[in-house]
Amino acid sequence: MMHHNEGLFSWETIQLQLRIPFRLSYGASEQRQAHWIRMRGDEGWGEGTIPPYYNISRQSMLDYWQKQSERLDALPNSIDEIRDWLDPHGPAPARAAIDLALHDYIGRKQGLPLYAAFGLRRPAPKPSCFTISVDTPEAMAAEAMRVNMFPIIKLKLAGDAQDMERLEAVRAARPDAHVLVDANAGWSQAQAKDYLKHLERFDVELLEQPLAISELEGMGHLQALTRIPIVADESVRTLQDVKALQEVGVRGINIKLMKVGGLTPALEMIRWAKGKKMQIMLGCMIETSIGLTAMAHLSGFADWLDLDASLLVTNDPFAGMRFDENAMIHVPEKPGLGITLRA
Repeated sequence: MMHHNEGLFSWETIQLQLRIPFRLSYGASEQRQAHWIRMRGDEGWGEGTIPPYYNISRQSMLDYWQKQSERLDALPNSIDEIRDWLDPHGPAPARAAIDLALHDYIGRKQGLPLYAAFGLRRPAPKPSCFTISVDTPEAMAAEAMRVNMFPIIKLKLAGDAQDMERLEAVRAARPDAHVLVDANAGWSQAQAKDYLKHLERFDVELLEQPLAISELEGMGHLQALTRIPIVADESVRTLQDVKALQEVGVRGINIKLMKVGGLTPALEMIRWAKGKKMQIMLGCMIETSIGLTAMAHLSGFADWLDLDASLLVTNDPFAGMRFDENAMIHVPEKPGLGITLRA
């Protein structure tokens, strides 16, 4: 469905189909709505995609794009000018879409892949984790076996009585794997405390967002009790959030472009966190290869990558970053984001 627009940007809705229903502590979904943003003359592409549980209305995103589309001021000429050009008053995924399109535009104008336009070295191939969504312990173990080419797996847990059985089943199926655990804000403080010894016994290497979004101090208390890095995800949307988490002693953050508003704020947050010796996971929503590839250009900063959405979606219209047979991510060498339409 195309929204033709004679202005600076046009946008189109893409229904992403999921290979298996994606279950988290919030519920299951089989489809996600993505939005493809195109600059006039296809000079730059972006994406604005957010899950329903972020409670961001689609209309608020369309309104933002309409407003940006009618702007008559000069476009930025360099990456450094994007921050001042971007209108900060709008939903994060809507800002992210314009931010990505502008980065793509400038990279293409400069004839440089995005990482090089940022002045970064070409990211070395790095493995992404593969996400296994909440299911019975047996089904999760079977899925872990199915993806045995992935050295790192991330388990979504539910906050019900079976979580440690799920972990035990997956660990038995994949004794060799690096295992990360994501509770999606689904645990109570008491549960999380109780689980720490099990997580340590099963060699879990990261615990993502164990507690509710606002429970920063609680996550700091948990961090003090374990050597496993606790990584905040849903609690991180702004640089202020990163600072508050660092202050209470949480060791890591998961940055997603759609959640923070694009590459400009993401880099600012990454650089601040790195300066404080925090650990960085670079993640994604269920999104297309536009958003994934934009983030992959920053993968040199990551302690962990969670850029597996292209493996969870069956109808991604775009090609960009790719996985090799060892589950390593490679960034395209074309100028800008390096995205093409699949044939």
